[in-house]
This record gives sequence, C-alpha cells and structure tokens, in this order.
Amino acid sequence: MVSLLPLFPLPNVVLFPGALLPLHIFEPRYRDMVADALDADRRLVMVLLRPGWEADYEGRPAIYPVSCSGVIIHDEKLDDGRYNIVLRGLDRIRVVSEDHGRAYRRAAIELWPDAALDHGDRIAVRDLRGRLDTMLGLSAPSSSAAPHRAMLASMPDEDLVHALAQSLDLEPVEKQALLERDNLRLRAEMLVELLEMRKLLANLPRGGNQPH
Repeated sequence: MVSLLPLFPLPNVVLFPGALLPLHIFEPRYRDMVADALDADRRLVMVLLRPGWEADYEGRPAIYPVSCSGVIIHDEKLDDGRYNIVLRGLDRIRVVSEDHGRAYRRAAIELWPDAALDHGDRIAVRDLRGRLDTMLGLSAPSSSAAPHRAMLASMPDEDLVHALAQSLDLEPVEKQALLERDNLRLRAEMLVELLEMRKLLANLPRGGNQPH
C-alpha cells in the first residue's frame, strides 16, 4: 500500500506503462491536482470513467479500479492557470479506496503487476510482435511515415504493445480491457484480435452494395 495519489478520471483516456500521454488541464479542480502533484512527487493516476458518468461528472462518478499511475515528465503553466503536461505511464495499479477531502479525487492504491511470462509466453509474444509489425507496416519501405514506423519497430516488445494500445484508434473500453489483461502475451493477443476485427469490418460491403 502506498500513500494517497491524485486521480484523474476521464471518459476516453487509458494510460499504459511506459507510454507517453500529452494532456491539457483546464478544469479548476484538476489545475489544483497538477499543482499539488508538481509540489510532491509528480505522480498521479489516470482512471477511466464507467459508462453513465455523464449524470455525475462534477461529482464522483464510478471508475474502473484497474488503471495506471504516471509521472509528469513535462509541464507548462499557461498565463490563465491552465497546464500542458506530458505524463509517462509507470505501473499498473488497482484503486483500493478513495479520499474525498479535496476538490479532486485521491486514492490509496496497490501495485497490480503483470503475471510473469514463461518460455512459451515469450515465444508467443515474438510471434505476435511479428504479426503486429506486418499488420501495421512497421517494416514497410520508406515513406513520409517511415521515421515514426522505424521508432515503433525498434521498441522492445512490451513498449511497442503498450504504445500501440495507447495510440491506436480503439474504443476506451477496449483499451481498458487491454490494460486489465494479466500479462503481455494476453495483451498482445487481444490487440492482434482487435486489429484483425477492424480490418475484417473495413472490408465488409457497405449497405447499398451488399448482394441481394
């Protein structure tokens, strides 16, 4: 168990360990949150709001307890009090309890590390990495996107899977499900499945072009 950490609940953002997340902070309670984090150890926890959050956004809507802590690695305070920050994901955690003594939410957390990979898992991850490389063209010939692809292709397996989970156009609940997978192999398997499903759906005939 660790001391209380600030919670930053959003309806559409899931943070992954090692991934980078730029954020614009404008609500007064979250300006206070960032200021307090910067005065402390610069850590906070990104949490995803559960469906139905709209009815109580200004209050304490329900969250998914499995989430990711992060550290502010860059901060810029604007003249009107807003902030631009960059958060780097640290550890997968679980929210144990909340403290509501401040305008923003804080929580006691516990680390929720991945299950260890055995030899078979590591072989499977290498195979899944190859499939991701192929599906996303990470080893394709040069183009305007080549530097970005080259950067992704050079990442270790865990960093690549987490960077893709963070940056790809997936539904927030899909990203949450990825984060909740027990280890890297299961996360990579689900990511491949999601991408294959999107490819399949993209290739389906549109309504007006379907055969009768």
